[in-house]
Amino acid sequence: MKGWTIVFDLDGTLVDTAPDLAEATNYVLGTLGLGRVNELEIRPFVGHGALAMIDGAIKSHGRTLSERELHDLFEVFIAYYSTHIAERSLPYPHVVKTLEGLRDAGATLAVCTNKIEMQAKAVLSSLKLDGYFSALTGRDSLGAYKPDPKHLTGTIARAGGRPEAAIMVGDSETDIRTAKAAKIPIVAVSFGYSIDPVASYGPDAIIDDYRNLPPIIGKFANTPVST
Repeated sequence: MKGWTIVFDLDGTLVDTAPDLAEATNYVLGTLGLGRVNELEIRPFVGHGALAMIDGAIKSHGRTLSERELHDLFEVFIAYYSTHIAERSLPYPHVVKTLEGLRDAGATLAVCTNKIEMQAKAVLSSLKLDGYFSALTGRDSLGAYKPDPKHLTGTIARAGGRPEAAIMVGDSETDIRTAKAAKIPIVAVSFGYSIDPVASYGPDAIIDDYRNLPPIIGKFANTPVST
């Protein structure tokens, strides 16, 4: 896999961050005197960023806020989430071993997330995952964010890679649309935050377990993978 760049989404792909994101969203609701929402109601919005989570949660209470009001609440969300960023978030099973194996096989690893870069770095650092990645970009890093393909291709460039020797791993329609627009193969995880089954969005491959990822990447890279 030497010379290949593997780019991962973060929330719902590498790390189950929904518990902490839901708690931050519920904190925002509390400032408005609104009741809590279930974590399962938050999950479909995770891939679209904090504003979408806040907006979706407020609309579930039958209310609609202006863009200015939402942005004010976004600042409240950020302040709370930044101090509770990985209290209950955990990497998905077999993530660490898989990252180690890909790195040892010569692949360059990167993260492309619609999370704010500072927060994404904080999550990875808190979970001791940051050392595996040569580059990380958030929604505020490149002047473009997913599903804009420039976010993905810019991440690959920061990692020192080339689009023609890159693969993306994600969990949502947004990730799949981004990769397709960039003409980069996309492997989808089945256990993330997608509203509908990821198969309905036409990824190039789907995994149910991270132990299945190296052989699939090996096929794209034409590299045999020992198991």
